[in-house]
Amino acid sequence: MDMWEIPFLICFPLVVSVLMFCIRINKIRNAVAYVSAVIIMLMTGVLTVHWGMNGFAPAEFYVETELVDHFILGAEILLMLVVTFLSFKYNRPWVSLLSIVPTAVIAWLELEGPELDAISHIKVDHLSILMCIIIGIIGSLIVIYAVGYMHGYQHYHTEIPDRRYYFFMILFIFLGAMFGFVLSDSLLWIDLFWETTSVCSFLLIGYTQQEEAIHNSFRALWMNLLGGCALCVGIVYFALDQGTASLSVLVEQGTGQAPASVQVAIALIAFAALTKAAQLPFSKWLLGAMVAPTPSSALLHSATMVKAGIYVLFRLAPAMSGNMTGTMISFIGGFTFLSASIMAIAQSDGKKVLAMSTISNLGLMVACAGVGRPETIWAGCFLMIFHAVSKSLLFQDIGATENSLHSRDVEEMHGLLYRLPVLALFMFIGICGMFLAPFGMLISKWAALKASVDENNIILVFFICFGSATTSFYWTKWLGKLIAHTNRPPVRDITKKNEMISLSIHAVLMLALCILFPFLSSVYVEPLLMEMFSESNQVISNNVLYILIILICFFFAVPFLAYIYEKNVKTNKKLSYMNGINTGKNDAFMGSMGAEKELVLANLYFKDICGQRKLMNPSIAITTAVIIIMMCMIIASALGGGMI
Repeated sequence: MDMWEIPFLICFPLVVSVLMFCIRINKIRNAVAYVSAVIIMLMTGVLTVHWGMNGFAPAEFYVETELVDHFILGAEILLMLVVTFLSFKYNRPWVSLLSIVPTAVIAWLELEGPELDAISHIKVDHLSILMCIIIGIIGSLIVIYAVGYMHGYQHYHTEIPDRRYYFFMILFIFLGAMFGFVLSDSLLWIDLFWETTSVCSFLLIGYTQQEEAIHNSFRALWMNLLGGCALCVGIVYFALDQGTASLSVLVEQGTGQAPASVQVAIALIAFAALTKAAQLPFSKWLLGAMVAPTPSSALLHSATMVKAGIYVLFRLAPAMSGNMTGTMISFIGGFTFLSASIMAIAQSDGKKVLAMSTISNLGLMVACAGVGRPETIWAGCFLMIFHAVSKSLLFQDIGATENSLHSRDVEEMHGLLYRLPVLALFMFIGICGMFLAPFGMLISKWAALKASVDENNIILVFFICFGSATTSFYWTKWLGKLIAHTNRPPVRDITKKNEMISLSIHAVLMLALCILFPFLSSVYVEPLLMEMFSESNQVISNNVLYILIILICFFFAVPFLAYIYEKNVKTNKKLSYMNGINTGKNDAFMGSMGAEKELVLANLYFKDICGQRKLMNPSIAITTAVIIIMMCMIIASALGGGMI
């Protein structure tokens, strides 16, 4: 079976990226971006259908790839040169060492090291196709949204040089690298695409070239390159000892009584995945990504960058079940879930709330991978699906709202349902998708909790219970702001049509995923678990479909009734009593000293209790200590011949 769509999806975005850089006429470049995004979505569908026509069975491709291997190595050296040049340009030469050293080691392995066994460099199965669908659909929609958004962004931020040609070039390189990452079974290929996504995120975060952006971009770079160093060491150690660089072989040998090289390689690669997934103590790079334009945030937080780490951990999950590596990963993920949820309570900036929520939810996915049971991977897969769609929707909506409202502060979104009703409805759908029934995030958390109870993992049960409670708190605050009664004037919606198209498709996808939840579980996720574990337990019954549809109707009733009530209040013009002399309007009253006071309704944020300044450093210290101690124990036990 020859699946020509695979090289197309990897190479086509790279070709388009060159066009994006070369075309300096905005209208022409925008048209090419639209067409290219649609082609990527269509080809993702073709790949899925083509694979399905061959029985949905795992398929492996490209054993003889000597020429491509040389190209891969050349590309890795080129990335090293780019990082080195920029590190010296911005007076951070030490960062270049994190790229030079692993690249040199990989080059030695490929050019001077022992000959490795022939392997299939590409593997297509349920997990890789799932990731391709997320990247192809969500990533392409973000590109479509970015065309309109960046036009407005450059219009309102005249102090920032207009480099949209550069911005879209990086976006498409990013998409091509992500396709290569999730479809590769060769660890050497994975290493290149890993480094490519790290460098692309660095360039996107630093797009504005302002001091804060440069600082945050280098923080993201060195943290991800640190993970790349761990990945490199794990690959080389495994390859030298076992004579192969296959991810599938690594996972297969990691189950049961694994050799020391396999145990150490899995631990190192899992550690690398923590950096990519922005887990504590590496979460700050993702928070710093907020300085980038909104499409960058959506791309980094939803469909691509952070999901690369989750994807690797899901791949390693069968080899982490019941051992010390799995314990380390599940603890770090669970602790990050709880800690980031608490810190999100203190945030009023909408994008920062989304960033903290992303780190938190990624923590739960990481914890699911660490437990390494079919039930937790079932939960993790649906967490990943719903999170990708919901966060992409919310980041795009925040960007559009900020353009119209000139603020992304949650407090400024009071009564947004009556001021920007369409954007508020999309925001309502995205927020509900993150924590309310009948959306899959809530059901997935329940499945993860049940699996943790069954595994007697008391610490993880604690993290999930209290993390879910704090999650509900900050989302409910935001949701209440959207539908609260307001006397603030309406705002002109300046959202462009292409932005609205992307937002609408995201909203429809969220609702469709909710209704199709049981169907997706039985026809896709459960077969995925059979591939990974040779067993699968039905977590949700198909009989709940009608219940989900009924709940969807109730879900839409909330904003509808709130909107009707607000209209009724304005029509009747009833005045509220506010503990003072009424001034004739519902947003002010006369105080006891005769001065008019404005009525303000504000959420509680507890910044002095659970703000980043209070909790971030202690959280980093705890997780750093846990990782260092447990990594030392894992390596010492493996090299000493013990079982971990």
